[in-house]
Amino acid sequence: MTTAKKPAPKATPPKAGRRVELLFEIGAEEIPSAMLPKAIEDLKAILERHLTAENFHQGVAIETFGGPRRLTACVRGLLAKQADVESEVTGPPKSVAYDPSGAPTRAAVSFAERQGVPLHSVYLVHTPKGEYLAAKVVKRGRTAHELLLDILPRVIHDLPWPKTMTWTGLKGARFIRPIRWLVGVLDGKPLKFAFGGLAAGDSTVGHRFLGKPKIQVKSFADYEKKLRANGVIVRQNDRREKIERELASYAKRTGFHVHPDPDLLQLITYLNEFPHVIEGGFDPSFLELPDEILITVMRGHQKYFAVEKRGASRLGASGELAPHFLAVINLNKDSKGHIRAGHERVLRARFADARFFWESDQKTRLGDILPKLEKITYESRLGSYHAKVERMRAIARWLAEQWYNLGMVEAHVADADRAAELAKCDLATEMVREFTELQGVVGGLYARAQGEPEAVADAVYDHYRPVGLDDPIPRNIIGCAVALADKFDSVVGCFSVGVVPTGSSDPYALRRAALGIVKIILDQKLPVSLSLAVSAASRALLAHPPKKQVSPQQEQQVLEFLQERAKFVFKEKSGYAYDEVAAVFRTGADDLVDVEKRLKALKAIRKSRNFEPLAISFKRIRKILEKASVPAGELQSVNPALFEKEAEKNLHVAVRKAAASVGVDKRAGKYQEALEEIAGLRKVVDSFFEEVMVMAEDEAVRKNRLALLSELLREFTTIADFSELGGEA
Repeated sequence: MTTAKKPAPKATPPKAGRRVELLFEIGAEEIPSAMLPKAIEDLKAILERHLTAENFHQGVAIETFGGPRRLTACVRGLLAKQADVESEVTGPPKSVAYDPSGAPTRAAVSFAERQGVPLHSVYLVHTPKGEYLAAKVVKRGRTAHELLLDILPRVIHDLPWPKTMTWTGLKGARFIRPIRWLVGVLDGKPLKFAFGGLAAGDSTVGHRFLGKPKIQVKSFADYEKKLRANGVIVRQNDRREKIERELASYAKRTGFHVHPDPDLLQLITYLNEFPHVIEGGFDPSFLELPDEILITVMRGHQKYFAVEKRGASRLGASGELAPHFLAVINLNKDSKGHIRAGHERVLRARFADARFFWESDQKTRLGDILPKLEKITYESRLGSYHAKVERMRAIARWLAEQWYNLGMVEAHVADADRAAELAKCDLATEMVREFTELQGVVGGLYARAQGEPEAVADAVYDHYRPVGLDDPIPRNIIGCAVALADKFDSVVGCFSVGVVPTGSSDPYALRRAALGIVKIILDQKLPVSLSLAVSAASRALLAHPPKKQVSPQQEQQVLEFLQERAKFVFKEKSGYAYDEVAAVFRTGADDLVDVEKRLKALKAIRKSRNFEPLAISFKRIRKILEKASVPAGELQSVNPALFEKEAEKNLHVAVRKAAASVGVDKRAGKYQEALEEIAGLRKVVDSFFEEVMVMAEDEAVRKNRLALLSELLREFTTIADFSELGGEA
């Protein structure tokens, strides 16, 4: 007979046992530095997940580290052995387990054998269904050693990478780079597990040039100390601090400033196991080139820090840089200066190339390059960059016209058109072909050098901004027009041909473009109707190649996409509550500047004594109306003659009086005052619900009361829908 188990009793927390430490290291060929920060986090998360699954996580502390040739984990506080768990297992009923004489049957013997207990230790228990055979079963806890032999190979296997490679055959183990050694040390003793044909042990490898090829370790402290002596700083934060100290020391000693570059600092931290800063110089004649180009050459291709004569230079300005650079090498010193000389020689050649590109490109005016964009494809179904430029010009002109008509005199339509015309021309220059990260910047520099108006040059320079929520927006209105035109065209165009972001797939960075639209509008407080701007982009797509019609459904899809990004900004960056954002967006979110004003007012008034109870009443009103299922057309007018209760009359009078005052405040943009007026209705609303039964038997009276509530909801939910307040995220 199949045995039926009672629910296993919860294991009692294990008594404090001996705790041990695990040292785990994956040694590989050089791992791409950009992937290391995430890999370090993933290693910790995967270890935590596996230990939790085995109930081995209590009291455990995990630290993970990474460098170009290794990923390391130190796990402290592991129980040497899991606690034993005792449970009671029921088997066959007494009538089956024993014969009439009381002797155990084959069923009882089989039950005892299956549970691994002697027959004499089984016993009978009383259950609601009668007496059943039972046994006490002890599940022996596994040791940390046994557990980790199983877990650690799975941890290596589970580490996610964008791409992996195999080095032992097509069906062999996979990792971001070939694994060359594995370290597993538990409580000072080696763990003998294997992965990819490699056996783990207690020996690690030092720096490729400064360390020994085999270093025996017995604990994390021993590992960290011995690797430091062999040219490896294990902790990435220690490497970063060493670089920062040496950069600061150089600045203090020379009086120069190191050009701030947190992304480069992060990259360098993970590129080196033993970073050391060295100084270098270059011919001052190269300073004739714009700072942006010099910094890009030093940073992008050589991973050098630029040096400034004074504080950070203004974007687009020249002459701030000093003819020096700082390189970070993966060695402890450059005693003979050979490394410095090599870096200076390479940089000289790179600067010479940049100067050649600059001089060569200057022979052609930026506007004359525009026809070349016909041969550069933006998207196969949306045509070339030349077509994109024409669409951008139409959208930028439309935006500038809107703003100029609203009194923003700096929104010159001709400048917006010219900046949009030049914005993408640098894509066909030699400089951008070599230094692609300078798109836009080069166009702005060339426009300025060729005598274009400053507003136009700055707009071209800035039109890719912002590339993130922490990035600055374009510095002038013309730049905002061109940047918005570029982003609206990208989003509307891609949605029209079915290129819609899904999951992690967003090949045209449409989410970033949408966030850029939101940030520009909010930071610059620009009067932009999202729906009208989407329509303008749709008209541009129809009027210019590929002359594609955008359906109303696709326009609505784009609008919802933009509003979702706006919700994210308001919640994550501005700190508004989820239900506040939901309440305001439900009443309309076409003008984001207006949305922000309404959110500020709602957040401020929400703390008042009357507002939250009133919001609860509005939620109740919405539910009543939804449940009543009366067509909206039948609830448009209220007949005072049908009022039976004084509370109905009072509410009707209060609503009409407040509506007039609220309307004046709303038109003046005084949303907080309007909300305070609405909050003042709390008393009459409470009295209505205390004295009036909405769902009266008389149909006419019932509909009249529903119409009164509908009017209340309609009049006072144009700033925010209070029924959304208190909702769950």
